[in-house]
Amino acid sequence: MNVEVTPLPGIGVRKEFEAGDGRRVGVISHRDGKIELIVSKSEDPDACLASLPMSADEAGALANLLGAPQLVAQLTEEHRELPGINTRQLTVKSGSPYDGRTLGDTQIRTRTGVSVVAVMRAGQVLPSPAPDFTFTAGDMVVAVGTSEGLESALKILLHG
Repeated sequence: MNVEVTPLPGIGVRKEFEAGDGRRVGVISHRDGKIELIVSKSEDPDACLASLPMSADEAGALANLLGAPQLVAQLTEEHRELPGINTRQLTVKSGSPYDGRTLGDTQIRTRTGVSVVAVMRAGQVLPSPAPDFTFTAGDMVVAVGTSEGLESALKILLHG
């Protein structure tokens, strides 16, 4: 997919791609830090059909929603021929006993046999987090293990 980057003098930068139906979908990153999700007409990229201003936290959450499923799908495909191995995304919710604590504090690997292979935060993939990696509410944890182990890991992140 071709992403076009267009400088917008005095405003910021527009990054967009053409969707299958011809509409253009993109993001305007304003110089002042504001972020705007846009949908434009195919024949006129300057004719905006819809615009959604977003905070940095909202943009990060949307990036996690869009990026984590792709990562999980890729890992699931890679593990397809390994019976009993599953990949799942687990969310560190606000109020989790591990919000602000480290991966090592969870002892997920020891307690469940599950491996944390990545964390998605604010649209960025943080691969192979070390035991001193500190979780933040909203983190999407990508984990690999048995169904039972993944269910136990989810309970740990939710309740401790």
